[in-house]
Amino acid sequence: QVQLVESGGGLVQAGGSLRLSCAASGSFRGLDDMAWYRQAPGKQRELVASITSGGSTNYADSVKGRFTISRDNAKNTVYLQMNSLKPEDTAVYYCNAVISLIYNYLYWGQGTQVTVSS
Repeated sequence: QVQLVESGGGLVQAGGSLRLSCAASGSFRGLDDMAWYRQAPGKQRELVASITSGGSTNYADSVKGRFTISRDNAKNTVYLQMNSLKPEDTAVYYCNAVISLIYNYLYWGQGTQVTVSS
């Protein structure tokens, strides 16, 4: 069974850093685009950053210059390095990935809580 498992969330003070990881496990042919989303209480889920299989990246304006998305294709893992965290970054962070089986399917992780205190 294919699944995405996130780790690395937690509580941090404003100005601090966290690194999120999301690993794909199971039997599949390959990983295509991968991304991180977040959802704060009472708000819609929003895209934080994405990365293609070739390494091209895209960021939400609110995190540009502070967050960095990367991937290790050998480990089937995507990372989100978050620096200079702000209280408004507090949310549940979810990763997703387009995973190739017979066809391509979009999978989501279970989410990891990030809380930034002021």
